[in-house]
Amino acid sequence: MKNIILASKSPRRKELLERLNLDFDVKVSNLDEDRFEQDLPWEFVEKLAYEKANSVSKLVDNDSLVIGCDTVVVYEDKILGKPKDTIQARDYLKKLSGKKHLVYSGIAILNMNSNNNYISHEVTEVYMKELNEEEITCYINTGEPLDKAGAYGIQGVGSIFIEKINGDYYNVMGLPLNKLYKGLSKLGVNYFQIVK
Repeated sequence: MKNIILASKSPRRKELLERLNLDFDVKVSNLDEDRFEQDLPWEFVEKLAYEKANSVSKLVDNDSLVIGCDTVVVYEDKILGKPKDTIQARDYLKKLSGKKHLVYSGIAILNMNSNNNYISHEVTEVYMKELNEEEITCYINTGEPLDKAGAYGIQGVGSIFIEKINGDYYNVMGLPLNKLYKGLSKLGVNYFQIVK
């Protein structure tokens, strides 16, 4: 039984791993994400997922699996990260209002024992309803948009604005569970043998 380490402070990713009944620890990466150039969205999220996992891998023992993730919202080929303030949150929500956008999540699983890695990404189309100024203001006042990529959370209050998605819902939450399962399998780890 390997130790599973989630290299993320995201409560949503923690909640998703708990839903899978996995026994794991959380170790937060102190990676400075701003020093990485924003390439193609899928390359960017894969790179950050790997770097987060890699930085935490130096803090754990050799019998560990370290999981790193990164999620971004992309609109018209531009990456919308977490808004810096309410002004930027309003700008993001106006951009996404009534439009389709893409959510990319990168996932990296590092097997410290074998030095084998799994790195991949998922992409999901998300359609947001048209928002009026009052809705945007009220939503920003909840505080939820300020720590979410693209200034909304599909698993929270922001869910009321999402008309439909094409693809993996859990990817939009920040951890594509099917990719996690595939990654564990590729690294020779049988999920059903490690589940609680």
